[in-house]
Amino acid sequence: MTGYLERRNDVDGRPRWVLGSDAGSRVLPVGTRLVDVFRGLDTLAAHGEGAEVLDPAGDPLAPVDSDTEVWAAGVTYERSLHARVEESGTPDIYDRVYAAERPELFMKSVGWRVSGPGQAISVRADSEWNVPEPELAAVLDPDGKIFGWTICNDVSSRSIEAENPLYLPQAKVYLGGCALGPAIVLSSSVPDPYALTISLTVSREAAVAWTGSTSTSQLRRRVDVLAEYLFRADVFPHGAVLATGTSLVPESSFSLSDGDVVRIAIDGIGELMNPTVRGLVPDHEQRAAAMTQ
Repeated sequence: MTGYLERRNDVDGRPRWVLGSDAGSRVLPVGTRLVDVFRGLDTLAAHGEGAEVLDPAGDPLAPVDSDTEVWAAGVTYERSLHARVEESGTPDIYDRVYAAERPELFMKSVGWRVSGPGQAISVRADSEWNVPEPELAAVLDPDGKIFGWTICNDVSSRSIEAENPLYLPQAKVYLGGCALGPAIVLSSSVPDPYALTISLTVSREAAVAWTGSTSTSQLRRRVDVLAEYLFRADVFPHGAVLATGTSLVPESSFSLSDGDVVRIAIDGIGELMNPTVRGLVPDHEQRAAAMTQ
């Protein structure tokens, strides 16, 4: 039986966590945070309120709280290595990190910046070469243990990172550059995370602009090892999401365009769909303004 957590708005517009399985779903109490779910899944399920409190037409949300940190690992697949070498004027650093014991890890986003299913992602207005990066993401509890899995779109500016690897934060970390969803599938429902098919399809004006598929069997590093490095010198009292890298990197002739629709599917996890906008999305600006109120 598949167990999952999704986050949706209820009829009053309040974010609510929903605990579901093949047998049905329970809406968790108002104010429940992801860290509360980490601490007591069974207790929370017993005190769920029933799915009728949710608006069936309510928008699904990214499966993170506003203060959840999203991190990412780089150059964990051979295809990603080749893509970085191809784009960079200093390719040797990617060869070295691919073979090194220590992985490349970087902070990608915080929860309030993350786009959910159906919400727009952005490509930077000052970049001419932009790609989606479909990734299996581990949802980690405060002890660094894998609680579940979701899908991450690690949207990236290849032109900015290619100019200088030290520009990676600008290439990777910006408003609208990260999407997660559609839900968190509990780790007990994913027997082998290293045997999952990942597919990416980019649609443009009702036609397929790019498509490809791969498998997590090509992941060079174990996810528990990536998590151990992430937690070595840091604490995450609310847990964290760790995207594990991509091996689906479109060719250098491809770049995301305004209006593109990106679909990422992973076996057993679901499908994440996001339209693309060039520059800031009004919804993202509204979220930023709300944080100052």
